[in-house]
Amino acid sequence: MTSIWERFKFAVATDLDALVSKKEEKNPLAVLNRYILEAEKQTTDTGKWVERQAQLNVKLEKELDEATAMLQKRQSQLELAQASGESDLSVFAEMEVAAYSNRVSELKRSISENLEELTGLEQRYEEMKHKVKDMKVKQLQLMGKENATRAHHQMDKVLNPELAAERLGSYDDMASYIKNLGAKVEEDHERSAMERRLELLEKKSAQQKEIG
Repeated sequence: MTSIWERFKFAVATDLDALVSKKEEKNPLAVLNRYILEAEKQTTDTGKWVERQAQLNVKLEKELDEATAMLQKRQSQLELAQASGESDLSVFAEMEVAAYSNRVSELKRSISENLEELTGLEQRYEEMKHKVKDMKVKQLQLMGKENATRAHHQMDKVLNPELAAERLGSYDDMASYIKNLGAKVEEDHERSAMERRLELLEKKSAQQKEIG
């Protein structure tokens, strides 16, 4: 019974999506509106990842502070053990100093890499926010143009019937422009995503060469 109900819900949802898509084909501005909503969601999700990256950096710095403090403590204890002639304590303290020294070095390297990544993420995040904002401004401009065109068309049907067809033509031109704009934004987004993947691939390849 549950399976049948799930299939029914899926079929209804599919039909609704098809209906919405069909309506949007006749209204390019609706396509742009929908794309902006998706872009806003992606930007919000990206912001969460950027925030998480910053939080990780704070945790790394906390670990570095603790490791540095322990390193200094063990170095002081090593000097005391050596001065006191406590050979077994000296050996233990030397091992601890080496361990904390390695940890401090590793944490410093990780923090440096993380800060570099964080800076890049923050820059791209700001670019995303500006992109969405520019799209919303363009959306308002196009909505105003669409509204004015519709209003003129209605007026012309009464005041200047001979201009009605011309007004309708300008509206169709505007609709075509919006549709092309949406396609261009989608293409730019896809190209940007591919470029980021190529950069990541190059970085991984360089790291593998360093390890090898």
